[in-house]
Amino acid sequence: MTVNSTIPVAQYLRMSTEHQQYSTDNQARRILQYAQTHGLEITRTYSDCAKSGLWLKNRPGLRELLQDVTAGNTAYKAILVYDVSRWGRFQDTDEAAHYEFLCKSAGIPVHYCAETFANDGSLPSSIMKALKRAMAGEYSRELGVKVLDGQKRLAKLGFKQGGVPGYGLRRLLVSADRQPKQPLSNGQRKSIATDRVILVPGPVHEVECVRKIYEMFVRDGLSVAGIVRELNRRGVPYCNDKEWSHCNVMAILTHPKYVGSQVFNRASSRLGGRKVRNPRAEWIVTAGACERIIDEATFTEAQRIIANFTIHLSDEQMLKDLRALLDSEGRLSLDIIDKSRGVPCAAAYRNRFGSLPEAYELIGYHGRPTVATLHNSRRIRTLRDDLLCKICEMFPDQVRIVQPDVRRRARLRMKSGFTVSVLISRFERCRNRWRVSFAAGECGLVTLLARLDKQNKDFMDFHVFKRMPRATNSFIKLESALMSKGVKLPDLSYFRDVVREVHAR
Repeated sequence: MTVNSTIPVAQYLRMSTEHQQYSTDNQARRILQYAQTHGLEITRTYSDCAKSGLWLKNRPGLRELLQDVTAGNTAYKAILVYDVSRWGRFQDTDEAAHYEFLCKSAGIPVHYCAETFANDGSLPSSIMKALKRAMAGEYSRELGVKVLDGQKRLAKLGFKQGGVPGYGLRRLLVSADRQPKQPLSNGQRKSIATDRVILVPGPVHEVECVRKIYEMFVRDGLSVAGIVRELNRRGVPYCNDKEWSHCNVMAILTHPKYVGSQVFNRASSRLGGRKVRNPRAEWIVTAGACERIIDEATFTEAQRIIANFTIHLSDEQMLKDLRALLDSEGRLSLDIIDKSRGVPCAAAYRNRFGSLPEAYELIGYHGRPTVATLHNSRRIRTLRDDLLCKICEMFPDQVRIVQPDVRRRARLRMKSGFTVSVLISRFERCRNRWRVSFAAGECGLVTLLARLDKQNKDFMDFHVFKRMPRATNSFIKLESALMSKGVKLPDLSYFRDVVREVHAR
């Protein structure tokens, strides 16, 4: 538009890293020429430097412009942009049109200063603008394909394509013929296009820590969680002096770069989309790209162990392993499962299927009659409640039942004021021992331990202890060191006198 007096306008500048022709100086110079030719005066500048045109969320300059326009907080009458691609390379052409429409509906039109058509709303202008928007989006798609192809080619040659090196490794800047130039610290990038980056072993203490992690995992049989606890217990720092986590250790145990292989395209994010894990067949793996820290045999064994983690096993595979164990042993029990190599532990079956009996049911194994009894905690609780009531009936003026809160089980309160914990120990035939589930909050109390007979139908004997050890789910033999620390009751009629005597010690 041509007017006799200058009209205030704003300009929007955006430069990514595409071409020098799109530098903000070149854009501003061309926009200024357009403004002078059309009698316009630039009074406000919005800019996004080194910003991709794919998304609005990463362009604070354009977001500020749209906020000012929609809020009516403007003193200018139009917006000048170098061309359609500077407004944005949105993959959806309707998105670019929407942002322009917001400006136009607020009475502030957008002018494309370097385009051959006038943005006047005419049919030819609308067609050309829609075509230009589609071309701008297509340019980004084509550029993405070309860049990825180039990265894949360099990755096959063993050069690292961006990203952090990882614990125990460092980045080394090399020339195109692999001549070392200098190490790169965090945040540093190569400045010459023909230079390349490779991985090299890092500080000696980090390299030794990586080897120790594999040793603990493969040779010592520690779990990932166990390795994390051990490293943090020793005060070994992770990167940036952070503590170790499960993800940190798993990254070291699974990445082929620790055996000297350069890996690219494990994950990808196309045109700003969500990051996705690529199938292993799409990985670019180059063996011998850098010096190895872990030998091939150790790394292969670590991958075999990880592949057998129950998280990677289907329900069908876990049940198949359990069925094979049944065929070889003739029966199943918690002890048999936990001692068998190549079979998930009993806890894994409980977590996956709810309980061991439910897993047994799925493979058609019903176990022995005592198996159901051993897992019948409701019946054990009933026996315990009956025992508490019987003791109170025997000593009505000396003992009463108390329960601290709904989350804790009932106890016995003596008339003299101290409390007695009551534990029931059931017999487990597969171990030929009695199981005792200690209550951590009751370890300091005088304790009555009542053992059931080998059929778990009635009480076999009663023992009174000054206090119980701070342990849970322990097993005791018929004659054990633990039992010798208590006082055995000839029968329950001695309960009051023995409890008083033990408490007075």
